[in-house]
Amino acid sequence: MFSHGADSAHDAGGVGVSSAGATVPARFVWPYGGKRVFVSGSFTRWSEHLQMSPVEGCPTVFQAICSLSPGMHQYKFFVDGEWRHDERQPTISGEYGIVNTVYLTREINSVLSPSTPGTRMDVDNENFQRTVTLSDGNIEDGTPRVSEAAIQISRCRVSEYLSLHTGYDLLPDSGKVIALDINLPVKQSFHILHEQGIPVAPLWDSFRGQFVGLLSPLDFILILKELETHGSNLTEEQLETHTISAWKEAKRQTYGRHDGQWRPHQPLVHATPYESLRDIALKILQNGISTVPVIYSSSSDGSFPQLLHLASLSGILKCICRYFKNSTGNLPILNQPVCTIPLGSWVPKIGDPNSRPLAMLRPHASLSSALNMLVQAGVSSIPIVDENDSLLDTYSRSDITALAKDKVYTHVRLEEMTIHQALQLGQDANTPFGFFNGQRCQMCLRSDPLLKVMERLSNPGVRRVFIVEAGSKRVEGIISLSDIFKFLLSL
Repeated sequence: MFSHGADSAHDAGGVGVSSAGATVPARFVWPYGGKRVFVSGSFTRWSEHLQMSPVEGCPTVFQAICSLSPGMHQYKFFVDGEWRHDERQPTISGEYGIVNTVYLTREINSVLSPSTPGTRMDVDNENFQRTVTLSDGNIEDGTPRVSEAAIQISRCRVSEYLSLHTGYDLLPDSGKVIALDINLPVKQSFHILHEQGIPVAPLWDSFRGQFVGLLSPLDFILILKELETHGSNLTEEQLETHTISAWKEAKRQTYGRHDGQWRPHQPLVHATPYESLRDIALKILQNGISTVPVIYSSSSDGSFPQLLHLASLSGILKCICRYFKNSTGNLPILNQPVCTIPLGSWVPKIGDPNSRPLAMLRPHASLSSALNMLVQAGVSSIPIVDENDSLLDTYSRSDITALAKDKVYTHVRLEEMTIHQALQLGQDANTPFGFFNGQRCQMCLRSDPLLKVMERLSNPGVRRVFIVEAGSKRVEGIISLSDIFKFLLSL
């Protein structure tokens, strides 16, 4: 056993090792790198090494596909002269130490991991519809989980794409970017956001000649909460003259925390058009912000900056979808149902003590409770549901700017206004409650492919997709932009 000679090595790109009886194709994957990787097992009597090939575009992932007889098999990997087993797969201890095991059956008829370019397995080959992927075999509600190999291959290719493309790919052919001077009154600023239909605006300090922060719906939410608080130092009259810079500084002192989008004495978190899309996505995720200004300066000291674009995860996701949409075989997970992928937040199962319920509200809950939940949970939107938890609408942070219309915020109390009433402010008077605006309330089914969820999240203004039950629209889960990118970038 365990012969190391070159004579025992064979290319297993499509080699069948079982010579008699019915066989099923089995796919072995080693996703942990190496220079030369082989697989051997009970199906070769431990006397032959089947050479594994690196997956195209993913040099650290090796695979071998061969035909085996149904039943239990043991196997192990020979990596750069050392015997290894995959700790993430089932193992047993026996005559040959710790080895992996797999049970093959002829009844398996679903593809857990599509074929990868460069292999000899044709995705249209009838036999491939019975391919057994040696990876995560957990079954949930009768649906097989997507294989670890498919996840690793997809992550590798997305990372490669994002690393090779830059901020220039995000720039539209034409358009405008609105920036606000920090000396503008807060009230006027939110009127501008509402009238222009934009959720976020960069802040310009004309004295320093630099961009120093962002004004977002969260600022307006905190201002309204201040107005509702007894003894607030900020009165409605002061909103007429209270500048953005004064508010930002007061916010930093009042809440006792650093505002990642307000940096008056240090450089703003921003990106250059030369940075990779991967680096831009990481900046957004690591700083807990929704937008990063793309700024260009021809001077080494950063003077005379030009604001080119506001980069967001949705824009980067749109690039990914556009690039891989017509070649989904390059990303094995794109056509997999979202319920088979470890992604997002889901309604907890009955009796599960380690899970938390999803944050949801009824339409007649107070606007104050919605704003508190948005701030405390740190989410971008909240599903609004009926007594059966069926989705009616969604309330997002950006909806708060609707209160700037006709100075509504000056004569309402957040505790007295319902979410239903607040949503009506931002809709046409003839629009019935519960109308699903394509940009407001994005839904998918748990059986929908990941690509569909990604395409909906790539729409401007969409931060979360709600997974609902077919027919009843009962909320089953939520997948956000940050969920997608943390999954794809292994964060």
